[in-house]
Amino acid sequence: MSNTSLHLEIGGETASLTLRTEGGPNVMSSGVLRDLQESLGKIRESSGVRWAVVRGEGKVFAAGADIKEMAGYGPDQAREYGKLGQSVLNELAALPCLTVAAINGAALGGGLELALACDFRIAVRTAKVGLPESSLGLIPGWSGIPRLTRLVGPSAAKRLYFSALPIPAEDGVSMGLIDEVVNSPDDLDARVPAYCRSFRRGSPQAIALAKRAANEGNDLEMFAACFATEDAKEGIGAFVEKRIARWMEGNDA
Repeated sequence: MSNTSLHLEIGGETASLTLRTEGGPNVMSSGVLRDLQESLGKIRESSGVRWAVVRGEGKVFAAGADIKEMAGYGPDQAREYGKLGQSVLNELAALPCLTVAAINGAALGGGLELALACDFRIAVRTAKVGLPESSLGLIPGWSGIPRLTRLVGPSAAKRLYFSALPIPAEDGVSMGLIDEVVNSPDDLDARVPAYCRSFRRGSPQAIALAKRAANEGNDLEMFAACFATEDAKEGIGAFVEKRIARWMEGNDA
């Protein structure tokens, strides 16, 4: 079992989820997945959070699932591990706030699946991303295949999970997998908050409903639901009165 731990910090509008491992790469064990699930619940309950950032300390964002933990699995145990991973990453994808994966190093296998469950991915130029499971006789089991396929298209997705080869972050930008590349970890630390703030014009409730529409394909229902929210009343009122909506006050949006 890995000794990777997950740390949650909530401050103001930002929630930070950080993977840490003493003397080794970050690995997504079943224990880490359960900790992530618990942390996601706390983020959902924190009404002031507008964006959540997923990070990995060290040279690796996340090296993937815990291979040592899986070594003795049979099909039934693998199915339960896969169900846990799918459930937790689906919860991440369904968070009402914006989510960003800040990729400072390799994001491989389950680590890339974790990043794919976020709304956006920003990576250091030297980072590599990939799905190497087929080199172990396996396939991605946490909904990485359908998420990647929706993001980059069937052909590009198949190149990644058939070949098992990682690609540079910049190649990920060209295929639509990575949203932005920065030069260094320090640049990443500076860019991620600024990137999050670029979405400040959108109201929190509208963003939450837009995410549900994108995930569930029910945009008409979510459009109608907007008119029951305080943000819609405020936003329309601000437009009519030619003033700044309250969620943008005190900012440059």
